[in-house]
Amino acid sequence: MVIVVLEDSVYAKVGRRIIPLLFALWLVNFLDRANVGFAALQMNEELQLSPAVYGFGAGAFFFGYLALEVPANMLLLRYGARRWIARIAITWGIVSMAQALVVGPTSFVAVRVALGFAEAGFLPAMLYYLTLWFPAERRAKAIGQAMSANVIAIVVGAPLSGLMLTYLDGMAGLGGWQWLFVVEGALAVVLGFVTLRSLTERPAEARWLAEEERSWLVARMAEDATAAGAQGHHSLKDALRLPIVYLLGALYFCWGIGFYGVTLWAPQIVAQLSSGSMLQTSLLTAVPFALGAVAVILNGRHSDRTGERRWHVTIPLLTGALGLAAGSVVPGAAASFAALCVTVVGVSAGLGVFWSVPSQFLVGRAAAGGLAVINTISSFSGFCGPYLVGFVRGSTGSFTAAMVVLGASAGVAALLSVVVLRQLRPAGAKTPAAARAGLPEGDPVA
Repeated sequence: MVIVVLEDSVYAKVGRRIIPLLFALWLVNFLDRANVGFAALQMNEELQLSPAVYGFGAGAFFFGYLALEVPANMLLLRYGARRWIARIAITWGIVSMAQALVVGPTSFVAVRVALGFAEAGFLPAMLYYLTLWFPAERRAKAIGQAMSANVIAIVVGAPLSGLMLTYLDGMAGLGGWQWLFVVEGALAVVLGFVTLRSLTERPAEARWLAEEERSWLVARMAEDATAAGAQGHHSLKDALRLPIVYLLGALYFCWGIGFYGVTLWAPQIVAQLSSGSMLQTSLLTAVPFALGAVAVILNGRHSDRTGERRWHVTIPLLTGALGLAAGSVVPGAAASFAALCVTVVGVSAGLGVFWSVPSQFLVGRAAAGGLAVINTISSFSGFCGPYLVGFVRGSTGSFTAAMVVLGASAGVAALLSVVVLRQLRPAGAKTPAAARAGLPEGDPVA
């Protein structure tokens, strides 16, 4: 009983100490990645960007991201999570601010690629950092809490962007869309320096824990690493030879087409459904993403409590696919908006659960490299999704056919999750109750 109380106390302290900072980093990261969707409400007309050009440029971010993802995460192990995550945040903030300088299609695409270079390695670095603090059976909840920022970024960014587009337009000779990039990029730079000063590298350095708590946590994470190592893979070469790594990348690629296609076009989808001002459009855009954020947290919490992973990914993906399909056929703005809400909940809810899976069979350099490989493969969807929507909308004049394409991709991701996640047996994965009781590891991911 004493051990159970100590465990709960330690993880409560760890959660309060590191999750808020990681959440803030993820929020500002996704805000800087997705704010182009809100900027487009003014920028596209001012710079004469067609739907196809905007879609290509918005997705071009991922060309840079793909190019440096794996090398960036090998450097993570050399420099440590604190310095490397801080470096990424400062760099992407500076480049994000530079988006205010674009003057046409060429410079728009170039700066988006540069932003991808700057952000490369961020997601795997954050996930790897969480594996140093949370054992397998607590990881989905922790990742879900931090990664819910990806969705909450739209909730926060929507009204913030709407206000800047409305009230800062023309200030100091800059358009509202330019101020949007400057302000939100500056937030990343500030947060990077906060990270450098405040982030604790690993449990052994956690002076904010009592000595007994720190010793227990170090021993617990060593036990988790040993359990993972008994069944897992340690080297980058191990990760590159595992078919499951590429299958997980393919799964998330199909998933990402739906997620990024909806996310980067959501403000313009909502604008087509309503006749309100830019501020009203931005506020409406926040609604489905607020629901999505709640879904990410609740789904991750339930997955950890039950020890189940596969269906906590598959069912949300099927929900997202159905929402996209419904959005292409339902009549009326209200029904279409409801379908958008269902879609965002579906394509968001499984994020934390999915990213808790690789670290259950990858350890050390294999974890850093494997996460990077999965994210590299899947990140190409960040180009394909927005570009497909822009191309189809430019060809047809509406979002209807584009929703069908995104829905089909989400459906394929759901089918892949049924097959791929069934193959995995988490290393030492147990429900929290089983872990405390010292019971054997649980069933495969099923």
